[in-house]
Amino acid sequence: MSKTKQGGSSRLGRDSESQRLGIKAYAGETVKVGEIIVRQRGSHYLLGKNVKKGSDDTIYAMKNGVVSFSAKTKKLFDGSRRSAKVVSVI
Repeated sequence: MSKTKQGGSSRLGRDSESQRLGIKAYAGETVKVGEIIVRQRGSHYLLGKNVKKGSDDTIYAMKNGVVSFSAKTKKLFDGSRRSAKVVSVI
């Protein structure tokens, strides 16, 4: 018989940290220079006026102003089309 009780070790309880992606400033909100508008992976949202894209595809403001979103039809390499969302600061 064992002299000590077994101290159970669970193999559960591990989870990865969330990336916190998505829209950080919605349409009509005012932003300052350098403020993050959208955090994304890939080019889900496209660049409009007065915004730039960081190395991790984050879209941020280059000018003080108001955020606006619009839709644009984009032609793909295989000839098909897709609707794309464009982010701008006006």
